[in-house]
Amino acid sequence: MLDGDTPGGEGDYQCYVGYGEIKDFPIEIQEALPVELTSFSASVEQNAVTLNWQTATEVNNYGFSVECKVQSAEWKEIGFVEGAGNSNSPKEYSFTDNLTLTHTSYSYRLKQIDIDGKFTYSKEITVDAASQPTEFALKQNYPNPFNPATKIEFSIPAESNVEIKVYNILGMEVATLLNEHKTAGTHNVEFNANALSSGIYFYKITSGNFSAIKKMTLLR
Repeated sequence: MLDGDTPGGEGDYQCYVGYGEIKDFPIEIQEALPVELTSFSASVEQNAVTLNWQTATEVNNYGFSVECKVQSAEWKEIGFVEGAGNSNSPKEYSFTDNLTLTHTSYSYRLKQIDIDGKFTYSKEITVDAASQPTEFALKQNYPNPFNPATKIEFSIPAESNVEIKVYNILGMEVATLLNEHKTAGTHNVEFNANALSSGIYFYKITSGNFSAIKKMTLLR
């Protein structure tokens, strides 16, 4: 390579220095990280654990192997979720582990696999499957802002009827997401806003004497 030229790839190059002196030097090209994982969470609902994760960008992403470990046992693959390949916009993923909750805790991790077979592991997350809620709770929807769908998680300490409705900023009802009997535990419901315009919306839960309202943003 002549002085002033730019190397075109990884390897060993020769450079002319001064009056004809030749020196060898290596060039290492740093590859961009194939996937940028921005969130990874888990929630328990009856006999199932739902995993949610999001990526900011993806390069050559073949997909995600979902792995689970019970206490001190070995990691075991329990499923696979196909990746987006190449993307420069946020992507949301979800996987539900339908199981019989015979242990107190379960650990999960993602094995992100490139198209060329290379892989990396996410952080581990652990869920307490034996715990039952002791009070009513309405959590913030995920993702938020969202487009066009989002999930709403709630907890009830005893079996009861649960109603969840969505209102626009004027207080007009735009959707009923749930109106049925639910067992004690943590549950979630999906809201798809395909027919609605961008803006701020409110979702309200009513169960017995309990009610709560939270705000969410639809951003197209």
